[in-house]
Amino acid sequence: MRTKETTAFKVPKHLRKSTQTWVKSVVSDFEMEEHHFKLLLAAAESWDRVCAAREVIDRDGMTYTDRFGQPKARPEIGIERDNKVLLARLLRELALDGVDAPDAPRPPRTADYGSRR
Repeated sequence: MRTKETTAFKVPKHLRKSTQTWVKSVVSDFEMEEHHFKLLLAAAESWDRVCAAREVIDRDGMTYTDRFGQPKARPEIGIERDNKVLLARLLRELALDGVDAPDAPRPPRTADYGSRR
């Protein structure tokens, strides 16, 4: 994406104020097509979910006791984890740091899953 001078994209009100500010700053710094903006919004929503899950975890802890008296991981743990992974993928796809995603170096695979030797 290239640097941009003006924008016509509208930032949704359902995002947190700090996330809205971030989206506006990215939109003002980069030239985007509609599909880039949609990826950016998905990343912003994912970040808001990470923050919301983290607030619940900080308030209520990482586990709860089920009806049988057994400790269980809070559902927010999975929500936070899943949205962090999604956020990283979306940000990589947007390539806001100027590195093209397909040509960007990727870490080597540590295991060769599914292959037979």
